Amino acid sequence: MLGRLMPREGRFFDLFNQHAALVVKGSRELADLMANYADLGARQKHVDAIDSAERAADKITHETIVLLRQTFVTPFDRDEIHKLITRMDDILDLIQDVAESAMLYDLQRVTPEARQLADLSRMCADRVADAVRLLANMEDAQQILKFCEEIDRLESDADRVMRSGMSKLFRDEVDVRQLIKLKAVYEQLEMVSDKCEDVANVIEGVVLENA
Repeated sequence: MLGRLMPREGRFFDLFNQHAALVVKGSRELADLMANYADLGARQKHVDAIDSAERAADKITHETIVLLRQTFVTPFDRDEIHKLITRMDDILDLIQDVAESAMLYDLQRVTPEARQLADLSRMCADRVADAVRLLANMEDAQQILKFCEEIDRLESDADRVMRSGMSKLFRDEVDVRQLIKLKAVYEQLEMVSDKCEDVANVIEGVVLENA
């Protein structure tokens, strides 16, 4: 009788998926911002869309944490639930930081490397959403782990692009102010893939413990 009255799994997987969808939206807006940076009219539109996604994701993070406090029986370890939702939120926070930095620094142009890093971030975010979508059914554990491995590979690709971009920047850029601005943006863009890898590590731990 008591067991039937106890709150159980709640809407955790729905909330995870809603948040992951916002991470994907933010990453795509960031990639579009970098790809179309010369379009002055489009810049603010992409920044505003990223801000909107980040605010919506904050609400989902808060809702998840409140639900976690109210739920006795959770689908997997409580600490892992908290890590998963907050580390997904870190991705969007950093995407917002990149977009805001480009505007605050009055960055006049972006490089192919910046666009490539944004594309890699978008691909990482897509794989995060793919892995999160399968978490409700551990029968697909091997596929989840494959998505996590792909995130690791993409993060390594981002490391290489950033190193190559930095080398080219310090070798060829004659405007010191532009160099400093682009260096900061490169580092933030690469960190987006790092944050996706953090989420992949949490997901791997969940799968290995529960599959």
